[in-house]
Amino acid sequence: MTHPAHLQTGHPDLTKIDSAWAAWNEAWTRQLEVLTDQRGLRVVVAPGAGGGAPACFYPDYRRVEIDAVHVADNPGVTDPSKARHKAIVATGYGLLVHEAAHAAHSLWRTPEDTPPVVAEVAGQLEEARAEYRQRGRRRGDRRWIRHTVTTLLLPDTARVDDLWHAGQLAALLLARVDARILTSKDVRSIRAAVTAVAGRKRLRRLRELWRQALECADRDAATMIQIAWQWCYALDIDPARRPDVPQPDLGVFAGRLAAALIEYLAAALGITPAELVDSQIVTRHAAPATWTRREPTEVEAEAARRLAARLRQARTQHREAAVVPAPVPPGRLRTRQAITADAQTAAGMIPTAQRWQRRTTVPPRKPTLHLAVLVDVSLSMRKYQKPLSTAGWILAHGARRNEAVTTTIAFGDTATLLVAPRQRPAQVLDMQVGGGTTAFCEAVKLADQLLDLRKRHTVRMVAVVSDGDLPDKPAAQKLITTLHRAGCAVLWLRPKGITGHTFADTTTIHVADPVQAVDEICTAAVTALAHA
Repeated sequence: MTHPAHLQTGHPDLTKIDSAWAAWNEAWTRQLEVLTDQRGLRVVVAPGAGGGAPACFYPDYRRVEIDAVHVADNPGVTDPSKARHKAIVATGYGLLVHEAAHAAHSLWRTPEDTPPVVAEVAGQLEEARAEYRQRGRRRGDRRWIRHTVTTLLLPDTARVDDLWHAGQLAALLLARVDARILTSKDVRSIRAAVTAVAGRKRLRRLRELWRQALECADRDAATMIQIAWQWCYALDIDPARRPDVPQPDLGVFAGRLAAALIEYLAAALGITPAELVDSQIVTRHAAPATWTRREPTEVEAEAARRLAARLRQARTQHREAAVVPAPVPPGRLRTRQAITADAQTAAGMIPTAQRWQRRTTVPPRKPTLHLAVLVDVSLSMRKYQKPLSTAGWILAHGARRNEAVTTTIAFGDTATLLVAPRQRPAQVLDMQVGGGTTAFCEAVKLADQLLDLRKRHTVRMVAVVSDGDLPDKPAAQKLITTLHRAGCAVLWLRPKGITGHTFADTTTIHVADPVQAVDEICTAAVTALAHA
């Protein structure tokens, strides 16, 4: 999805005015007149402005709002009355240019009887059309508009691989190529993913439609709405029967569209896709400020050591004969390595080549265990709160030196990452209960994103501690079944005495207390490694 609509028809929040940004308001109001060739427009820059989006335009009030978060950390970063400030706050100024394009060219209004899905499509196509018109009047504005594309797109615009989301990326990114804002190279991965989901024939049809939209006049609402209707038909959507905007299936994992969008956004920001994903996870799934950290007790540290020993034993039960390199005899001399070691010594280096090889017994090589622990933090699971907080810390420490990767995720109204993969937290993060269980599907998808649970290259397991009372059970079951068919074991620990739901494709165990739940998780991890 994109941010909330930034062509606002309601009333602006007049409290979103900050005197610290008054100089920016005055300077950018003057600049907006230059960008639009119009008078009577006003710009408001303030923290929280923008109507829930990075920026927005209120046509009825002739008012542009820009969230100061996307401009600078403080208003004193530069002088907005000087031309050089544009490069310093390129994203913020790009938002100003983008909203100027709407102020100058988004002059048509959606008829009141338009189905919501048609209005949504028309709004998506209007983004590229307004920028295309702005670039036609002021070619130099393209430089600044490019900075806003990544800001106006949310990473979950393509949550699942279906026609609707493929159409969204086509309207919001591919259309901007013909609008001469982006280049074909910029959206190469997006085009490949959209083609894979929608097909070449359908994509050609969508391109015909967005090119027609780019040529629409600024006040031609009838043509824009007609194009939006045809766009819906091209995506196999009949607005007369399905007037609402399609919603993503929560029971489906993200696919090629999401991966392509991450790649595009990362390239635009000058970072790697992995770095972008990590930053998103930190931003969206960080622990609330009310959750406290404490030093682990000696009992907890001893439990981590015992788990490490059990995992180590599980990896070394049956030793096998093997030939290994050695720096000193006894053994068989390896001529090539001996020559290399002599050359390294002659060059003044510390020899790294090992001259000898010997026969010995070593533990069999086993795949890495990927274990995700999902913990229900709704009110019904109150007594499991602290023991499972401890379990996350114990698992992270016990797995670190045993080729195992664990993560612990709490799910309630939101999904919270307690322990990230390959981390060894110094302190225990105590969870706090409250709310419902609406974020279970989000937690499963986060675990899959962190540990590649659907890929068969390693041993994978998900342990869920919950009564199973979830609001969207069909979606949860679809995710569980997908993991099961991919070879990922799902262990479900249900507290005794609490009514709930038992899911198919899981190994369900009723536990009497939190201590048993922690023991079951540790035992399952050891067993998975022993039988790998």
